[in-house]
Amino acid sequence: MSVVLDNVTMSFSSTPLFEEVTVAFNPGHRYALTGPNGAGKSTFVKIITGEIIPTSGTVSRPGRLGVLRQNIEAFRDYSVIDTVIMGNGRLWGAFQERDCLYEGEMTDAVGMRLGELEEIIADEDGYMAEAAAEALLVGMGIETLLHQEKMGAIPTDLQFRALLAQAVFGSPEALLLDEPTNHLDLHSITWLEKFLHSYSGTMIVISHDRHFLNAVATDIADIDYQTVILYPGNYDEMVITKTAVRERSEAEAKSKEKKIAQLKEFVAKFGAGTRASQVQSRIKEIDKLQPQELKKSNIQRPYIRFSVPEKKPGKIVCKINALTKRYDSLSVIDNFSLEIHRGDKIGVIGNNGRGKTTLLKTIAGKLIPDGGTIENGHQVIKSYFPQDHSDLLDKVGDESVFEWLRERKSGIYDQDIRGVLGKMLFGGDDAFKKVATLSGGETARLILGGMMLEEHNFVILDEPNNHLDLEAVSALAWGLQDYKGTVVVVSHDRDLINHVATKIVAFEEDGIKVFDGSLEEYLQIHQTST
Repeated sequence: MSVVLDNVTMSFSSTPLFEEVTVAFNPGHRYALTGPNGAGKSTFVKIITGEIIPTSGTVSRPGRLGVLRQNIEAFRDYSVIDTVIMGNGRLWGAFQERDCLYEGEMTDAVGMRLGELEEIIADEDGYMAEAAAEALLVGMGIETLLHQEKMGAIPTDLQFRALLAQAVFGSPEALLLDEPTNHLDLHSITWLEKFLHSYSGTMIVISHDRHFLNAVATDIADIDYQTVILYPGNYDEMVITKTAVRERSEAEAKSKEKKIAQLKEFVAKFGAGTRASQVQSRIKEIDKLQPQELKKSNIQRPYIRFSVPEKKPGKIVCKINALTKRYDSLSVIDNFSLEIHRGDKIGVIGNNGRGKTTLLKTIAGKLIPDGGTIENGHQVIKSYFPQDHSDLLDKVGDESVFEWLRERKSGIYDQDIRGVLGKMLFGGDDAFKKVATLSGGETARLILGGMMLEEHNFVILDEPNNHLDLEAVSALAWGLQDYKGTVVVVSHDRDLINHVATKIVAFEEDGIKVFDGSLEEYLQIHQTST
């Protein structure tokens, strides 16, 4: 069954988010829902699920809807197997009520209700539920011995796989996935892509991972111009089509404006003369040609460029000698050595929990090694973007965005701060927002804005793309490409690493490997050898 929105309008405080949207999402298609942060993607999904009632219009949806959300904490005290079965709300509710009734006094009414519950459980294949959930979990790479563990006791990426299993449990007719690649490493994302290709129902996915969308989507549902526009093909194909349509509309508008100017000139010249009929004819033509005002696109791309001091560092920016770092008895980095040269662009990849953040924190001077040394080169100035933003912002108090940026560079002029705010999409009164109240995406842009003000020749970034929308990640990739200094960046976003990295540091099962080349070259060799 299709998901159909008919003439749907959604407004907040009389401000429309989208207006009179009519669109159908059909089985066999994988739709990527795109648009910048704040465009209304999550709101749109909640309208589809029925969590939010639109201002006007109607929504038709299948009876069985699978939804992947980011509420991982809500399940930390449930077993992995129970978390999956919760994906069928009707079945899980029947199980819960049945268990509760068995704990109380048995009466005729209770007996009748238990019979009704057993019918619901039978209708929902409840007697095979545990076996079906186990099969899903095993298929998603979660071994049997973990199925009875509490969700909070297993690795984060496996928790998200369990939530994905929850979304697809019970064979839903439509699947809605909100940021399914969050907390997944490159290997897990590749697995997810293959899994989603096998799904035959209606699928709608939100993601800020451009490579993932290009690999998965058959269609794009783009939220822009206060509506939803469907484009066939993947994300890159949509951008090309959308840009061409916009350019054509703008060219037509300019052509009409030029023609109107010529007609108005004729009317002004002969309006008081003997050519009254011709003048009237041109006035009518002017009325017909009046172009409709082009709606403003909500696409906003920040402008990210990092400057470097005039004084260059030495040839060797950072020398890592036999680095060892452990947590209690767990050794995450063991005897690792690497020379980082001036101008290197290094992408750090690998499965979660293997020590990527530990390596970057140690390079940045935020952690002390348990063994080995890290030597900074001559005239090296570092700037660090932490994965956990609170590492930078935990003492902001009531500071505004403007005040926080002022502290990044002594003696800075207000207009320079305003310039960075504009480039990072903090317009007008946004400068006075309290840092503590910012969204994840706003916080990431603020930190990057601070780095744009600072002096540095060596930037160290740990998952900077988290919370950024597609446009901002593209802007960051271009900024790092253009940067004349040295870069070390951790990311699971293949598009970002592909655009930036010329050298790969890979955390593999048998240790940390250094590969001189791009991510694509590394993956080709790695896949060939495995």
